[in-house]
Amino acid sequence: MRITQAFQFEAAHWLPRVPATHKCARMHGHSYRVEVTLAGPVRDDGMVVDFFDIEADFAAILDALDHRLLNEVEGLSNPTAETIAQWIHQRIRAPEGAVVFAVKVFETPNSWAEYRGEAAGER
Repeated sequence: MRITQAFQFEAAHWLPRVPATHKCARMHGHSYRVEVTLAGPVRDDGMVVDFFDIEADFAAILDALDHRLLNEVEGLSNPTAETIAQWIHQRIRAPEGAVVFAVKVFETPNSWAEYRGEAAGER
């Protein structure tokens, strides 16, 4: 079974590794949407994980990103959607019996990156 919980945050960034003529080389902001998907068996209580537990665990991650300049966040000097998804995946914890299946980071409603972890490869 897979379950997904979504979060939103506002942040600014620029991409230091693109050409100076690229518009993302200039500081700009996004209303980011993050989807965290956990996978595991359904427990005796009928849930894989309680959504309130996911929300509580994600609170520190959200605090580190929301209304921040992402380039200044430790580990996000080149804050692409891909890098942010990996950064979150490394920090989110799954309760015993579940795994973090995927983290999606949407920069816009039509543009996102999905990271499933190094061991997952291309599922």
